[in-house]
Amino acid sequence: QVQLVESGGGLVQAGGSLRLSCAASGRTFGTHAMGWFRQAPGKEREFVAAISWSGGSSYYADSVKGRFTISRDNAKNTVYLQMNSLKSEDTAVYYCAARNGPATVTRREYAYWGQGTQVTVSS
Repeated sequence: QVQLVESGGGLVQAGGSLRLSCAASGRTFGTHAMGWFRQAPGKEREFVAAISWSGGSSYYADSVKGRFTISRDNAKNTVYLQMNSLKSEDTAVYYCAARNGPATVTRREYAYWGQGTQVTVSS
């Protein structure tokens, strides 16, 4: 199995930046596509960003395009989400996810999930 642990969440002012990290275990990490999802209270969990196993292809939700960047370092078994120009509507619990296949924006396609990390953006 792949085990995922998120870190880097916290409180930040609107317009500020934050970088989330997702540390993964497993010898096959480099073959897994990775994604970030988020869930605010009372809302469905929504897609944020995804990256292919090689790091060659990335995908973003329209709401974060141009502000967020997903990347991965397979040597460190780590996936990152750099978040810039943060808005109050970015406030949510952010989850890291992995799947043994191509990158996808569909929540149900991911088999492995982290515990989540809280991001709060103050106005």
